[in-house]
Formats: sequence, structure tokens, C-alpha cells
Amino acid sequence: MSVATSSARPFSPHYFPILVMTLAVVAALGVTTGCGSRNGSSPSGPKFSGNTTVTVLLSGTANDELAEFNVGFQSIALTSQSGKTVTLLSLPTSGPPLGAEFMHINGTAEPLVTASIPQDVYTSATVTGPSADFVCIALGQVNGQGTLSTATYSLLQSPAATVTLPSPITVTGASMGLSLDLQVSQSASLGSCLSPNGFYGFSLTPAFSLTPLTLSSSPTNAANGKVTGIDGQITAIGTNGSSLTLSIPDVEGPRPLSVSSNSNTLYHGLSGFSALALGTFVDMDGAIQSDGSLLATRIAVEDPSAADVVRGPVMEVAPSVSALFMHAREQQGKDFPGYVGGFGPFNFGSATFQISSQLTNLGSLPFVPSFNAANMVPGQEVYVSAASIPSGGYPFATTMTLMPQTINASVTASTKVGNFTDYTVSLAPYDLFPMLAVQPGQTTVENNPSQVEVYVDSNTQLLNTQVLAPGTTLRFYGLVFNDSGTLRMDCAQVNDGVAFSPQPTSNSHLEIGQARIVREGSGPLQQLITVITPAGH
Repeated sequence: MSVATSSARPFSPHYFPILVMTLAVVAALGVTTGCGSRNGSSPSGPKFSGNTTVTVLLSGTANDELAEFNVGFQSIALTSQSGKTVTLLSLPTSGPPLGAEFMHINGTAEPLVTASIPQDVYTSATVTGPSADFVCIALGQVNGQGTLSTATYSLLQSPAATVTLPSPITVTGASMGLSLDLQVSQSASLGSCLSPNGFYGFSLTPAFSLTPLTLSSSPTNAANGKVTGIDGQITAIGTNGSSLTLSIPDVEGPRPLSVSSNSNTLYHGLSGFSALALGTFVDMDGAIQSDGSLLATRIAVEDPSAADVVRGPVMEVAPSVSALFMHAREQQGKDFPGYVGGFGPFNFGSATFQISSQLTNLGSLPFVPSFNAANMVPGQEVYVSAASIPSGGYPFATTMTLMPQTINASVTASTKVGNFTDYTVSLAPYDLFPMLAVQPGQTTVENNPSQVEVYVDSNTQLLNTQVLAPGTTLRFYGLVFNDSGTLRMDCAQVNDGVAFSPQPTSNSHLEIGQARIVREGSGPLQQLITVITPAGH
């Protein structure tokens, strides 16, 4: 029997049974079973001696079908070619897991854990975690009324997981990284996000890929140890005047990250490191160090007085009442947990509008980039600060900052514009930009919300192996602006794309339950929130 409940998604679902994900690889016989020395290395292969400091970096590979995907980790272990098992992460089952949200790191990276393990060739891995859930958003009719529907599918019992090691992982040297990449489209199947009484074809089977990466002393992208757009709150400041501890928000609870700075660190919104204080919220970029800490290359403070911060895509804008509705993938501050399920409205009438400092070439773009109350549109990624999040009524945003985001799109044309190449790309129908542009009550009209002009220059990191040309689907990461009705992206990075997902056409695998609308109104900002659990759980 299935169970469907209607409420905000639980903020810390520590009661979930353990999810066990086993990664297996069939290695070439000559690699895994060839002749070797007593220490496990072959005469012509790497020489193993002692331990290596290994940092696990999380990443996601996804199209735009889902708005959020959370996984809680209890343990991560590797098994060597000789059958020895070593632990990268191990937490007591009675306590909270280490959680992560993967849609906001689609194509980028975020550190999870660092451990010292014996040098060896590792051929499989095991990951356990007590929880997983994903969120889909849809616009349509529910009970005869136009509704913005958000459905959360929560995993309450371990499924069979699909995870791969593309090749054996050789751990050697003083330090290295491992990329644990969630293959989002392979992990989730969607049914109808609109039906309050029946949910069709929902399933969740996490699929990871685990690969090694070399940590560069001067990294340029996620493939060699650079992390971008890390958001968190300062919980400790070192006595040396150049180090701090950051608390990174997550649905399972915050996790700590050690951060250092040097004379090359750039500051935005503050004069320097000495201006940082306990409780300050920051957005930063940096380089993963050999000990797993982060050397900050950029530290930005969007609002020094903020008590609460929320980040995620705008879902609806109601200019007549200076209100917006957003989906919060990350939220942190004095009023969390307690803010309903990560979904909520803000009043932006007195907010200061800003643009992230992460991209530094805005002045050279062939259009004038701007972000304000008049040109904000649903689908844009924003970072909102507030003095408080009241239990009733709209919180007042003090700052609204446009942040970089990833879009998955097919290239249809390209043209040279000065020092840039402008790639015209087409979005899938379920992408938030085209889906939410047709909502009633909005005065900002987009010329073609299914199309984005993507500007690539010499600063753009090209990590794609697929050709960047018409007919190819790619993932583009950068700032998306509304320029007089045309969506334009200042692109910082290009990755291989993910095929567009077909829309549900069948009512198979019916999971029936009761649902009620937990936030609804007759005007703008009506919403249906539903939490779904698998059949028989």
C-alpha cells in the first residue's frame, strides 16, 4: 500500500531507514589481477607507500527536469583489488547523516569529506545513507484552478541502487580528489506533479559515478579542484586572522568546512578578512587544498546584517504587490528549521537588487546586464537575505542577488559578437523559464522564454567533450539576465549535456493517497505542496 501525505517536506528526516548504495566495477583482468609486488603495485605501475589524503567532492549531472535532489550519506567506503576495505566516511546510525543537495551543483563541485587512506588500486565502493528525495515543479489545473504544484518524492526504504566506477581508481601521492557525481536523470522517474489524488510512475534509484581527479595548486574548474558559489554562515574565526569555519546549509543539517585566505583573496561587499564576523553569511569561491580545506579566492557578503538567507529559483513574480514566490534549495539562519518546507514568498518592495561578483567580465558583454524589480522573471536563480522569516505573512527581503545557474539546452545557432560567440539555445518545455513564463498576473513578458542567448568568451571554461555547435545538447553555467524580454546568459562554464526527458504519458504504477493543499490563495502565489512516499512503505 502506498502512502501519500500533504505537508511541507520534513526538514531533517533522520528517521528514514538506511539507503545502501553499492558501487561495483568489472576491471580488466590485467589491471585487477595482474602480477604485482607484495605491496599491491606492479613492477611497472605506481609504487604504494603509506597513506594519501583523499577529498570527496560532490557534483551532479542533470537536465532541468527536477528542481531539487537531496541525498543523506551515512558512510562511504572503498574496496581494493585485493579485497581490503577502507573508510572515507563513517557516521553512527543513531545520529544525523551528512547531507547534500545536487541540483545547485549541476556541473560544479562541493566538498563533502576528507580522509587519509592507504595507497592502493580500488575497484569498488559502497555508499550508505538514510534518505533521498527529489522535487518536481509543474504548472497546470488542479481541481479546476490554475496551480503551481510542487511534488516531493521521499525515499523511505532502500532501493536497489545503480552506481559505477568507470575504471579502477589508483590512490597514490600526497593528496588527491574523488568526484562522486549523481547521475540525476538515471536516478529519478517522474509521474504527474499536478494530481493531488494520484501519483503516476514516480521512482527513485540513486545512480552515482565515482572518478578520480587531481587537485591543482591553481585550479580553474571543478575538474581540478576549484569550487564556486559555496554559501554558508561563519561559525568560527581563527586567531591567525586568515582562517574561519563555514557552516554549509543542507536539509539534513549544516556541515562544516575549514576555510583559509591569503593576500590574493578578493573581497566583495566588505573591506577584507578583518571585517568578517561570527554569524556573517558569505558566498565564496576557492581551491581545495591537500588537507581538504578551502583556500578562498573570492569572499562576498551580500548583506552584512542578514539574519536569514535563502537561495533558489524564482517561481512567480507578482509586481502588483511587490511579491515573489521562490523554491529554496538552500536556506540558513536564525529562523531555520521552521520555515515551511523550503517554499515561500518574499516581499521585495524595499529590497536592494544586486548581481553576484562570481563572474568578472560583465563590463565587456555586448549587452547591458541588469537585475532589478522590473526585469526579474521566474526561473532566475536568486540569493535572498532577510532580517527575519515570520511564521505568518510575507518576510521582507533586504537584498535580492542574481546568482549563476546551470541550464541544459540544445544549440540551434551561433554568431560572433565582438570577443564573444553568441550561442542561441533551446530549452526543454519543463524548464522553469518557459513553463513559468505563462503564469497569469505577471507584467514582465518574455519574447521567447524557451530560448536563451548564451555568450561564451575566453574566460569560459570549456569542459565539454561534445562539440559546441548547432544540434548539440550541452549544460551552460552562468548568470541569466532578462534583457528587454530576451534571456541572455554570461557563460562561465560549458559541460556535456543531458538528453531531454520525455514527459509522462502513462498512468502506470499508480500510487494513490490523500492530499490537501497546504498553501493556497485566490490570486498570485497559489501553491500545492505534496509529499509522496513509495508504495508499500
